[in-house]
This record gives sequence, structure tokens and C-alpha cells, in this order.
Amino acid sequence: MAGRADLTSYAYRTVRARVLAESDVCIVCGHGAADAVDHIHPVAKGGAKTDPDNLAPIHGVAGCPVCLRKCNSEKGTRSLAEVAQLTTSVDWFAGPT
Repeated sequence: MAGRADLTSYAYRTVRARVLAESDVCIVCGHGAADAVDHIHPVAKGGAKTDPDNLAPIHGVAGCPVCLRKCNSEKGTRSLAEVAQLTTSVDWFAGPT
């Protein structure tokens, strides 16, 4: 996608840092150690670029160290509902018990 200078803007980097500081649990696979953020509702489909409510942790280029999925690549410009969620016996989204 051309013209993604918004991903290096100060506003985006600030929101990205805040999202990752709050959680590192990937929105696709549910495992920790997410090192990137992704738009829940894709910018290509009208999602807000720097709205913290539209950004969530995701595993980036290196992929997930647990399940080895390339979460951000798998999601692409699809909405989260269109991506196959990982089903495990542990509810990773619930946090520590």
C-alpha cells in the first residue's frame, strides 16, 4: 500500500508504544510477546489510523514464538472477524489467573 508515511509519524509511534505497554497479547493467536500493533478495522477499509481503540498488539515480521504463525501477514487488510482465531485449552485473552 503506497503512502503509509502515517506508520512513521510521531502520533502513530506514540499510540503504538502505549498499546504495546498495556498488553503484548496478540489479537490473532492470543499468545504473548507481540512486537507490533495492527489496525483492528483496516485503514484500507476506513479504519482510523491513530485511534488507540482501533489498534491492538500483533506478532509482526518475526511471527509468534509459540505457535509460529505470521499473525500480521495472515491478517493483512482483512478485519479481525475474517481471520482464523487460534483455539486452545487456555483462554489467553483472559490474562493471568
